[in-house]
Amino acid sequence: MQSSGARHPKDAFASMYEFNSTRLKKDHLNDSSPVPENGRTKPAFANQRVPFNPQTGPKKLVVKNLRAATRLDTRAYFEKTWKENDKALDAIFKNEKDPYSLEELYKGAEHTCRHGHSADLYEHLSTKCETHLNGNVRDRIRREESNSSDVDVLRALVNAWQTWQKQLQTVRQIFFYMDQTYCLRTPDKMSVLQMGLSKFRSSVFYDPFIRQKSLQGIIALIESDRRGNLIETDARLLRQAVDTFHQLSIYTSDLEPTLCATTEEYFKAWRDTESNKDSLGDYVNNCTALLAREMARCDSLSLDRNTRIRVSRLFDTILVEEELETLTNEDGILDLLEDDKSAELERLYTLLQRKGHGELIAPSFSKYVETEGSLIVFDEQRESEMVIRLLDFKRRLDHYHKYSFHGNEALGNALHKAFETFINKTKKSQSNWDTDNAKPGEMIAKHVDLLLKGGVKAVPRLQTHKQDPSKPEEEHDFDDGAADEDAEINQHLSDALDLFRFVHGKAVFEAFYKKDLARRLLLGRSASFDAERNMLTRLKNECGAAFTHNLESMFKDMDLAREEMMSYNQLMDDRGGRAPGLPDLHVNVLSAAAWPTYPDVAVNIPPHIAKVMSDFETHYKAKHSGRKLTWKHSLAHCQLRAKFPKGNKELMVSGFQAVVLLLFNDIPADKHLTYNEIKAASGLVDAELKRTLQSLACAKYQVLRKHPKGRDVNETDTFTFSQSFTDQKLRIKINQIQLKETKEENKETHIRVAADRHYETQAAIVRIMKSRKKIGHNELIVEVIKATMTRGVLDQADIKRNIEKLIEKDYMEREEGNTYSYVA
Repeated sequence: MQSSGARHPKDAFASMYEFNSTRLKKDHLNDSSPVPENGRTKPAFANQRVPFNPQTGPKKLVVKNLRAATRLDTRAYFEKTWKENDKALDAIFKNEKDPYSLEELYKGAEHTCRHGHSADLYEHLSTKCETHLNGNVRDRIRREESNSSDVDVLRALVNAWQTWQKQLQTVRQIFFYMDQTYCLRTPDKMSVLQMGLSKFRSSVFYDPFIRQKSLQGIIALIESDRRGNLIETDARLLRQAVDTFHQLSIYTSDLEPTLCATTEEYFKAWRDTESNKDSLGDYVNNCTALLAREMARCDSLSLDRNTRIRVSRLFDTILVEEELETLTNEDGILDLLEDDKSAELERLYTLLQRKGHGELIAPSFSKYVETEGSLIVFDEQRESEMVIRLLDFKRRLDHYHKYSFHGNEALGNALHKAFETFINKTKKSQSNWDTDNAKPGEMIAKHVDLLLKGGVKAVPRLQTHKQDPSKPEEEHDFDDGAADEDAEINQHLSDALDLFRFVHGKAVFEAFYKKDLARRLLLGRSASFDAERNMLTRLKNECGAAFTHNLESMFKDMDLAREEMMSYNQLMDDRGGRAPGLPDLHVNVLSAAAWPTYPDVAVNIPPHIAKVMSDFETHYKAKHSGRKLTWKHSLAHCQLRAKFPKGNKELMVSGFQAVVLLLFNDIPADKHLTYNEIKAASGLVDAELKRTLQSLACAKYQVLRKHPKGRDVNETDTFTFSQSFTDQKLRIKINQIQLKETKEENKETHIRVAADRHYETQAAIVRIMKSRKKIGHNELIVEVIKATMTRGVLDQADIKRNIEKLIEKDYMEREEGNTYSYVA
């Protein structure tokens, strides 16, 4: 179908397909179907067959576009359409009302593309955008902002870009057909939006004046933010500027290098002026805060991950790598440790570990541990507090390692080695009686003794109900308080064992622990028998069965003694019981080999007590022939019933205290006994007698009155029974001052341990020489150290002295070449 005249191009494409009106004629149809009985026939096309040729297949139906070729002059149409588009673009770029509707403009652009002028249309649009950006945008910014600040130029750029983005969206709507056909099919042609972005980047941003000023503007805003005086409007502009650089794809090529260069300069200037490198604590605090601010700025401005990495690396290089001398300064680290600045230490470690240098703290950390630990160990004035201070010290060091140093393995090893070093240092002094014995072993044993004897409250700074630290130990009443403290005691025993594991020489600990255990067992002073067994099991697991053999024998002896007394009491009951007026008796019969040695102290036993002791000895010797009993009166204790005018009391006293108190039964209440009279009657030596009288007349419970009053007992003093004594408790324990370890006992224990150590060393040397027959000096030293390692590392000088002693005793002899041979 053809039109009788030319039509407007807008209507030319209205009918896309047109067909001839030729119809199939009826005579071309051949209907051979039968006629139904009702006389009705089917339509002619119902069973129409398609002609089929076996050689060529079915006949093809060809549909042709029969639209007549337009008679329109396409070039003239393009020129006319572009004039309309040009006016529309001018209005869009000026933000004025469009003289044409977007639909008309869109159809005009589409028809132009359909008529083959897509390339011309694209070039015209590109040129129009470039002309506008050069003349109306770039030149306007240069003209209006020529005397403005960098930030103002940056603001003008951001505003221009935001306006251009909105205008491009409208432009894209007009040329959408071209954007989706021609631009997509032509590889070297960008989309409308990309073309507009590229034109803005090349025409506006890359103008030397605008580029330089805008980059300087964004840097100026960042510097203001670093100084803390960035106002909200400028902060918003800064974020918009970064987004603009991202959208224009100039962030990586232009902004990032400039930003990193200025950041490097800023870090260096900050290091020299604001970091306060003179104080390590201030430096690490300031550096940590600076890094946090820089990373927060990267996040708030949505800077690229690569920028964040580059800024972080600049920080590491300038403020960590180049300042290792500052960060690892020994005096600075020691100051942080001494002042317990755990937070600053954590920041210091974190800074160093950013470059893998966290282990550089180890030398200073080790020195601090050794120095402070040695001060605690060798502080003779506060010797009694050694274990408590060591536990506090170790707890603080463990906190540093776990939290400040993030559990670093190398620093943990340094801590362990340094702690082990100082706790095994030896120094001949009055404290250890000029022996080479390490003091911590003794003090740990005493600490454990306090725990097992009096519970947690017996140890100052560990107890729940603190004792008065101004009072001496003999005035503390450890029987008060809750009885069930096993769980808490076990925890503190575990802490003590943590220290014990660092001690090389276990002999000192063993000697004092054995002596203290004997007192606890014999005097019934253990706060918890389960805790005693628990501690023994721990020591066995820690040091082996040989270490605890004698300790276990002591427990067995106590069990056997208990059975022995049960048998004896049963025998006495079978015989009708004890005679009237005689006291009850309990005896612990112990084997001398397993128990510590105790001095024999002479004392006059009262006759009625001597009688029951003699009866038991006769019974025991009859039952166990060939055995000898030696009475240790210094370990005796008893319970007395005392009648005071203000009430009767039961007094828990030592054997010596009982001997003295019973002397006052033989005189009237208003009479006195002189010191010399008490000495003659009791038979006690001056040292024991003075301690005994002091506990009865000068301590917490003064059942005797001393004349004249005072803390010290003199030979001219007199004593009377205290008629005015009173106390709320019925049963009173008078602390046994004589059981407190004397200097002589302490000295004897240290000297014995040192002597045993020499004998053990000599025995090891003889065993090695006997097996090797001949050996070099250095090799012998190494073998002896290995053989005695479980008892502590020996000093080479001590080994040499013992070698000389064995040579003098003809166990071995020295040969040429600095070798030794065994003498059979």
